Amino acid sequence: MLGQKPEHIHVLGVAGSAMAPVAGMLKESGFRVTGSDLNVYPPASTLLDSLGIRWNEGFLEENLQPAPDLAVVGNIVARGNPEIEYILDEKIPYCSMPELLEQYFIPGHTSIVVAGTHGKTTTTAMLAWIFHMAGRRPDFLVGGVIPNFNDKSYGLGGGEEFIIEGDEYETAFFDRGPKFLHYHPDELILTSLEYDHADIFPDLAAIALQFRRLVNLVPRRGRILIWGESPELRDVSAKTFCPLETFGLTAGCDWQAGDLLWQDSATEFRVVFRGSEVTRIRMPLAGRHNVLDALAATALAYGRGVECQAIEQALATFQGVRKRMEIKGEARGVLVVEDFAHHPTAIKLTLEATRTRWPGQKIWAAVEPRSNTMRRKIFQDVLPQALMVADAVLIGPVNRAQLLGEDQRLSPEQIADSLLERGRPAKAFESADEIAEYLAENAKSGDVVMVMSNGSFDGLSGKVLERLKSLAGTRR
Repeated sequence: MLGQKPEHIHVLGVAGSAMAPVAGMLKESGFRVTGSDLNVYPPASTLLDSLGIRWNEGFLEENLQPAPDLAVVGNIVARGNPEIEYILDEKIPYCSMPELLEQYFIPGHTSIVVAGTHGKTTTTAMLAWIFHMAGRRPDFLVGGVIPNFNDKSYGLGGGEEFIIEGDEYETAFFDRGPKFLHYHPDELILTSLEYDHADIFPDLAAIALQFRRLVNLVPRRGRILIWGESPELRDVSAKTFCPLETFGLTAGCDWQAGDLLWQDSATEFRVVFRGSEVTRIRMPLAGRHNVLDALAATALAYGRGVECQAIEQALATFQGVRKRMEIKGEARGVLVVEDFAHHPTAIKLTLEATRTRWPGQKIWAAVEPRSNTMRRKIFQDVLPQALMVADAVLIGPVNRAQLLGEDQRLSPEQIADSLLERGRPAKAFESADEIAEYLAENAKSGDVVMVMSNGSFDGLSGKVLERLKSLAGTRR
């Protein structure tokens, strides 16, 4: 337990995708909140400023004077950080972000956790919107920005449900276990399970063990929903103590999406539960992965008594999550789109969805090897096959390449060579600026540029649009 309820809470790593929303939750709950971080920029800076949260650029002992009642330590913060060292020296109470949620926000609610290698952000956002549209006033926390909630990532509706994205990444430097083990799920969705987070997990078995531990936390009265077409998920959930339901696109699943159709800028499909039609969904998102996310959200909401009409209306008006097939702009007839795609499977699914949404148009895939897994050679042989879905591939430099030895580091040049051998145009570049210049010279009206990275890719989307516009001006 964290002891007496504090008044002043200081957040280390306040600009993180989950930390900034948590700081917002604290502020809206009546705490006095301050924070520190490096490289603070929108949307985190915008959110913090709008809420009147004072934040510091950089980590300094002075940021903790006078001492807060509690410090919340993000998982990017390690020993040697000046603020951590001061906290330990002065015995300032501290906890991790998941511990904070575990103690102050989840109690008194039904905890609904969405976990998995892919799809957890979108599925969690869909659930939050469904329960909101149903008038259930959910509390929620999502690791992405949701346009439906005025670009917020959290809500404190005060209702029965707390809906949270369950991340398998480690909690803090003093707690190497996954974040999601702190969320005590009453109901659990598992969207997928693949090897990821190569910086902390040696293999898939190590990740699967954590998912087994998560499954083992669900009480007998609870419920677990898994993607039934995943042998890995079937394995980790084989010994549940609560009801287990599967979802997928095949007849062997309890919940099945059928008759998928993309038309008039929307995906339509039937939802069937054990042979009986439950509802029909129409949503403005493309791609098989989004259908699976919507199916999982529908199944969980329906099981909690949400009426089909509310589910249908919510998904029909769901605007997605920022940086998930997000249109950034169009210049000279070239459409620039961004996606978070951080893993070969996610890249393949995103590109397939791009083909569905913009059929017949040339697709350029611009990829930044940025995640801790993508930066490594682990997927050196798998990534080219995923990228074959695109018509042409542009690969940026490995992010923080200097931190990896050549024997560990992914080779963009080898990826490009492998694609060229398979007959797919591909090229490796030294910078985002070079990619922007190349696209401005070679992309044609009607083409789609899909920018894929779990970071900013050095502002590539904006640079491509600016360069296209500048060339359009010179060619008048």
